[in-house]
Amino acid sequence: MIKGKVAIITGASSGIGYATALALSKAGAKVAIGARRVNRLEELAKKISSNGGEVFFQKLDVTQRSECENFAKAVLEKWGSIDILVNNAGLMPLSLFKSLKVDEWDKMIDVNIKGVLYCTAAVILHMKEKKSGHIVNISSVAGRIVFPTGSVYCATKHAIAAFSEGLRQEFSARSNIRVTSIEPGVVATELTDTITDESLKGFIENAKKMETLQAEDIANAILYAVESPSHVNVNEVLIRPTTQER
Repeated sequence: MIKGKVAIITGASSGIGYATALALSKAGAKVAIGARRVNRLEELAKKISSNGGEVFFQKLDVTQRSECENFAKAVLEKWGSIDILVNNAGLMPLSLFKSLKVDEWDKMIDVNIKGVLYCTAAVILHMKEKKSGHIVNISSVAGRIVFPTGSVYCATKHAIAAFSEGLRQEFSARSNIRVTSIEPGVVATELTDTITDESLKGFIENAKKMETLQAEDIANAILYAVESPSHVNVNEVLIRPTTQER
């Protein structure tokens, strides 16, 4: 049960983060939501409050270490605890490597890897001190399977899979901090909106034709992991649309 627990969710302004905030709040958690688009956070906070939930929101750019630290500090000042961290913020500007979209690679590395490290660093000592916590990292099927236009994106998600296992080995048995890597296949979110490589138009169109997963499906997987009994550590959840082959 997560009733009364405090959950931080990054990238909460849309998609999986948005749906997860609603799902955890409905289950009784106090939710702290962060993202760059504050207007979207305000809308979500109103929805959660109107449903009787407790919510805190603040602008959060996960590429800025100080913002991650300040966000965690503000949550601790408000509620005195951080029990769950959902590292959801992510980018997926797929491209052929030969297109040399170096700026996009840098952004992916900053958000998909450094952002996860910064946010985890901001809460881990608190969780270690109280010997309790749950870190949920949003990886991807791309953290298992590499495809040509995703060489850099896949590399970032492989990194999150490795980081999650490293965290588990360091903190689960010793400090009772559970770690879960969620690995979605194709989900109907804004993630493809960041793709600028013209050669991927066909990929985007095909993805839109598929009966994709919904953000709520991933939120339910996260809820399953965090609501599992304390002696159960759900380490990985790989979840694809039924029609997705790879």
